[in-house]
Amino acid sequence: MGAYLIKRLLLIIPTLFGIMLINFAIVQFVPGGPVEQLIAQMTGTAVESTARFSGSNDGEALEFDTSDTSSTSTYRGSQGLDPDIIKEIEKMYGMDKPAHQRFLKMLKDYVTFDFGESFFRDQKVTSIVLDKMPVSISLGLWTTLLVYLISIPLGIRKAIKDGSRFDIVSSSIVTIGYAIPNFLFAVILIVFFAGGRFYDIFPLRGLFSANFEELSLIEKIIDYFWHLALPLTAMIISGFAGLTFLTKNSFLDQINQQYVMTARAKGLTERKVLYGHVFRNAMLIVLAGFPAAFIGILFTGSLFIEVIFSLDGLGLLGYEAVIMRDYPVIFATLYFFSLLGLIMGIISDFMYSIIDPRIDFEAR
Repeated sequence: MGAYLIKRLLLIIPTLFGIMLINFAIVQFVPGGPVEQLIAQMTGTAVESTARFSGSNDGEALEFDTSDTSSTSTYRGSQGLDPDIIKEIEKMYGMDKPAHQRFLKMLKDYVTFDFGESFFRDQKVTSIVLDKMPVSISLGLWTTLLVYLISIPLGIRKAIKDGSRFDIVSSSIVTIGYAIPNFLFAVILIVFFAGGRFYDIFPLRGLFSANFEELSLIEKIIDYFWHLALPLTAMIISGFAGLTFLTKNSFLDQINQQYVMTARAKGLTERKVLYGHVFRNAMLIVLAGFPAAFIGILFTGSLFIEVIFSLDGLGLLGYEAVIMRDYPVIFATLYFFSLLGLIMGIISDFMYSIIDPRIDFEAR
């Protein structure tokens, strides 16, 4: 297993390089970059008078006068700007260098986890990500735990009642929940329970109330879960289908094994057979997949839910960064999620081999 883990760890380097290279190349062809964003703001406020923008470049204040009308820049909307001003903007955002030099510098900085500063927030990217991380971790962790707490008992029950009316009805409900996107559930929950049209029971935005610091410990916990109720519900409804069917199929596979028939022949009760023998073996694959399930929920579920419920997490941060073309934040969140996903994949494989020594990845 040691050689396999070393290979997987070494594969992280080319995988991360490929992910960052592809996304960096795509961004170069996307219109509306940070330079164009700033030019649009400047020209939009300079219809009849002089517009000025204050920025910074290596600690020096910059002031741009847009009254000159001699610009011949290829940037859209740059008519009326002095070419020197555009060069200053490019230098301020680091766009004055060729693309390959910018990419190599980014990789060199990312090796030491130096993500630079946001283009549009006066703050380091690392501190921004760390500030937003608790919200996304809360959503991902609680959703994963609740999905497991729901899916495992339901999957076991479905395996026991395989082919019954309960199995058919529950499968239909689970499949429908899986087919409907979680953001659509989120909108439905808002309409019904967050003052949309019917009831105003749960808050619509944020993770805490305005008076959170004034509350007692018990009241803080209640307030925290009160704000999480609708986002978690929306993510859980569409998130437990796969795990439920995995649990059911795993139990059905074990129930048909020879050792189960032997245990029944010895006179053991069905409950003793199920939870004393089958459960331990059937749950191996389910429990070993916890890290991968957590990352999957964190990746796929947080973006829309955070945007809809105005939860200030990594999903909302990434969305806003894309809209504003805040490249340092975009690439930092991409790098973080990719690295975390690759590491969790290795941990998941390691757990498989620890829980079931019969699994030998090196033999593959």
